[in-house]
Amino acid sequence: MRKEAEEQERYSRQIRFAPIGAQGQRRLGEASVLVVGAGALGASLAQHMVRAGVGRLRLVDRDYVELSNLHRQTLYDEEDAAEALPKAVAAAAKLRRVSDRARIEAFVADVDRRNAESLAADVDLVLDGTDNTATRLLLSDVCFGRGIPLVYGGVAGSEGMTALLVPGEHCCLRCLLGADEPGGDGAPTCDTLGVISPAVEMVAALQAAEALKALTGNRSALRGTWLTVDAWHFAVKEWKLPPPVEACPNCGWGESAAAASRELAKHEGFVHAEDDLSGEDHGDTADEDLSGDEPESEAEDALSGDDSEAETENTLSSDDSEAEKLVVLCGRDTFQLMLKPSVSLGEWRRRLAEAGCAITADNRYLLRASTVEGERIVIFAEGRALIQGAGEAERALDIYRHYLSDETRRRADEPSVGF
Repeated sequence: MRKEAEEQERYSRQIRFAPIGAQGQRRLGEASVLVVGAGALGASLAQHMVRAGVGRLRLVDRDYVELSNLHRQTLYDEEDAAEALPKAVAAAAKLRRVSDRARIEAFVADVDRRNAESLAADVDLVLDGTDNTATRLLLSDVCFGRGIPLVYGGVAGSEGMTALLVPGEHCCLRCLLGADEPGGDGAPTCDTLGVISPAVEMVAALQAAEALKALTGNRSALRGTWLTVDAWHFAVKEWKLPPPVEACPNCGWGESAAAASRELAKHEGFVHAEDDLSGEDHGDTADEDLSGDEPESEAEDALSGDDSEAETENTLSSDDSEAEKLVVLCGRDTFQLMLKPSVSLGEWRRRLAEAGCAITADNRYLLRASTVEGERIVIFAEGRALIQGAGEAERALDIYRHYLSDETRRRADEPSVGF
């Protein structure tokens, strides 16, 4: 009784909002949501979901907190940046202080074709907080294959766009964007246009509102539109979302679409508009610390092993077998590649120090170092590395070969020189 009274007090204003009510609040409490990306959009989306009472939040991000994030990424502070905490870890810690009722699952990982299916295996809705087209298209493929609603969102400069895509009702993101392959589309990014916080919050609010409608069973209230907004000049435009494209293998009218529709019907959090919003109470949810050894979900199981190769927008293959691909990340003159996961952070610390690098951050999740020439190298525990400040991909590969390849060990006793 006491817990029920506390729940009533916590969500009293939201319950008084007639479209949600007590039954809608219970639906939120049993809902499971995946937020991909914990940057500007993702951090705001995660906060909206937890504060609204979503029972389980799965948060995935590949990056760490930097000072340049703080003007728009509202969950983080200077202490997070000073410690170079992974965004998923820092966000989860803050969200657990917001609500000890929510089960927060935090993963420091790059979402790719080998783990995306597992991450979305048991969720009711996916929120897009990513910063690149390739990951968004991948999420669309997975969501339409599983019949999971996807709330797309993107921001650059003062402008943003968003749409809730429902498998079986709307076309997939590939058809909507006209993108068969990621990259090379010349689309503006926060790297080229910058970004302002009000634009981020406007888009996140629109995404979160559609998510709450879907999760509480208010399907008739969904916009069903592709919406763009400009926070600086204040302009809003909407277009009706197209239906599935018959020839598309993802959203077309074939067996895959029928399977997606059947799967969609299983998600109790996404009910038909005519469904009765009165019903029984649901079970309690609990917080969870995912730092333990035994994975408790398919997603944890998939991410507990070696991380797979990154597949994002711009890639450049390396001749060295240790670096499968070099990936250009959005917004920060940053390149990502995969190293051998068998090498520990402690061993990397030793190698980089012997190569003349200055260690600037060192925690259980990552190691950050400055090279002799002034670039930054960030190595994550799962074997993923970021090279920042290289400017060009070829320069990033040179840094990799000099500091991170097997040659580094053979040169450990030699003085570090420019190249």
